[in-house]
Parts: sequence; structure tokens; C-alpha cells
Amino acid sequence: MTIKRLDINQPKSFSFNEEDLNLINQTIQNYPESRKQSAVVPSLYIAQKRAGGWLPEQAILKVAEMLDMPKMRVLEIASFYSMFNLKPTGEHFIQVCGTTPCWLRGSDQIKKACQDLVGKEGEVSKDNISWLEVECLGACVNAPAVQVNEDYYEDLNYENMTDLINNIKANKNIKAGSQVGRVSSEPKKMEKSDA
Repeated sequence: MTIKRLDINQPKSFSFNEEDLNLINQTIQNYPESRKQSAVVPSLYIAQKRAGGWLPEQAILKVAEMLDMPKMRVLEIASFYSMFNLKPTGEHFIQVCGTTPCWLRGSDQIKKACQDLVGKEGEVSKDNISWLEVECLGACVNAPAVQVNEDYYEDLNYENMTDLINNIKANKNIKAGSQVGRVSSEPKKMEKSDA
């Protein structure tokens, strides 16, 4: 099997480390021997983390081999789920929710901030950042929201998204969660000017 992607440099090899292999084997043991292919999604997730945020062809082939699955079946699964990336992402991968609740609360401004500070959607910037619009992140109550690697940032607008990206570029720690001080999904505190 060869994944025909002329725009992507595919690595010639891929391997899991011992910790990854132990985790995959523990996952496989959750299923009867005849159903070990059920571990394909978590195995692909582990492979994507090992490969730096995306699934190169060799990682997909390695998962297929470990689970005794047809290579095409593993590729079908990897290409079906939006959590898997079939091309490289930046070290800092921003997923911008564009589903209706986030859109109604201003996700277009979040995308604009990404375009202005990171660049074209799906491309890795010189700062090793990339962004992509995705479907629901499940944080509708604090919309608009983004996911950066594994952390969520909520209650965003153009200004605080710009600050977030600039802090990523400056390698500063950023507090995950609400960017306006909201705790969990409590109602947003009203300012006197809001009343």
C-alpha cells in the first residue's frame, strides 16, 4: 500500500518505543484474541503521538501489522475520524471549532486570528504552528473554543486568541480553559455595562 500524497514527505520508517508497545498490548488485552482489531483507534492515536501529531504511511502500516488487519482497513479508519491527521501538523496544533454554537459566538474571528498570526489553514508556519477548522469540540457552553494539542481554550474572541497565539510563539505557559475567568460552565459574570 502506498498513500499517494505528492505534497508530503513520508518518513522511510516508523517504530514504537517500549512504552508505546506496552500500552498497545495492554489495550489489545481488553478484547478477546479474535477481536484484537478493536484496538485500532487507540493504537492509531498512540502512533500519531509518536509520529509528532500525524499518521505517516509507515505508522499506519505498523498498526495494521500489529493488529493483523488489512492495511486499507486501517487507512479507512484513519481517514474517517477527524482526530487523525494524514499530513504533518505543527508542534502546536490549533483546532478551531466551527460548529454552530461556536460560529454563533464568533469562531469566524478566531479563524481570522489564526490566519493573521499563523497563516493558511492546514500549513505549518515557521513558528511550527498549524491550525485547522474542525467540527464540535464539545465545549459549546463556553463557545467559541479551540483545542491546542490536548488542552482546551474557551470564551475566545479575536483579541484573546491573538494573545494565545503570541504566547505560544513566545513559548509561555498558557492557562487552559476559559480565557475570561469563567469557572467550568458557570454563567458569565455580568459587567455593569452589560446590565
